[in-house]
Amino acid sequence: MQTVLIVIHLMVVLALIGVVLIQRSEGGGLGIGGGGGGGGFFTARGTANVLTRATAVLAGLFFITSLSLTILAGWGRTPASILAPTNAPSGPSVPSSTGGSILDQIRPQGTAPGAAAPEAPAPSGPQVPKSQ
Repeated sequence: MQTVLIVIHLMVVLALIGVVLIQRSEGGGLGIGGGGGGGGFFTARGTANVLTRATAVLAGLFFITSLSLTILAGWGRTPASILAPTNAPSGPSVPSSTGGSILDQIRPQGTAPGAAAPEAPAPSGPQVPKSQ
């Protein structure tokens, strides 16, 4: 059902694009009829009425198919409750094979958990390159 509706939606979109491009703009644009004479059904006024109505009908069909696709896409979904706890973890997972926290994994080897990490020696100043 959803595939059929998508195909209909795409056909309506292409027809809507075509009808809008055919319409006559104030500057002449891509309009057919050229604004010249030649009575009958496709006079300047008759063409404008037909294209305006066709645009309105196609726009209505576009909105209907868009809403239908939205409803079909969310048909089987159940909204998640904010109050109910979920079983899935909400943050990044920590490997439990080491038995510690993420801080234990990034602490340098050889330091005790309560002891302060050894400090790196302070630089003695800017290093001057030596010539060879």
